[in-house]
Amino acid sequence: MQHYGMILVLSSPSGAGKSTLGRMLRADKAMNLGLSVSVTTRPKRPSEREGADYYFVSKDEFKHMVAANAFVEWAEVHGAYYGTLQKTIDKVLRDGRDIVFDIDYQGAGQIRKKRPHDVVSVFILPPSMPELQRRLLGRAENSAADIELRLHNAVKEMRKWKSYDYILINDDVQQSLLSLKAIISAERLKRHRLPAMKDFVDSLIAKA
Repeated sequence: MQHYGMILVLSSPSGAGKSTLGRMLRADKAMNLGLSVSVTTRPKRPSEREGADYYFVSKDEFKHMVAANAFVEWAEVHGAYYGTLQKTIDKVLRDGRDIVFDIDYQGAGQIRKKRPHDVVSVFILPPSMPELQRRLLGRAENSAADIELRLHNAVKEMRKWKSYDYILINDDVQQSLLSLKAIISAERLKRHRLPAMKDFVDSLIAKA
């Protein structure tokens, strides 16, 4: 049965797994998720593809987009700007599909204010701080200064956990993925996301 699309927001400290889990969800064709590609001013990493992972723009370009009200949310994170295009959300939700965002707590708060009935939010925690540091050190693409900044910011970010609908401790990525799929499946059955349900129930009653 067709349902209204939802915005699944994944947030976490850098290294806790939101981007990995977001990619795994999107790669599962059975989930039928819409794609959101954010705009960023940070440099492109060697493993990233333009238009697939991010749209990479200059800071001047980004500011012009802010002035044109192109973003449903945007924020400065670790010295770079990130934003989500309004037109991306509108198209996917109109098609009755769900869309996944892996964004920080600033962006999550902006989307929640603008689209309160569309948002389902999940905060992802690391199992421990040593494990978070290990994961960040395992990224060959991050400099030592960048890792230090991300660990420093992690404490501030984790204090925002209470503003989220669901909390996951990402000790095992496959188990966390199953938990996210369960959240999506349950949220799709919420009464307010099933516009055709009234007609269906009325038809059942009429034939009773």
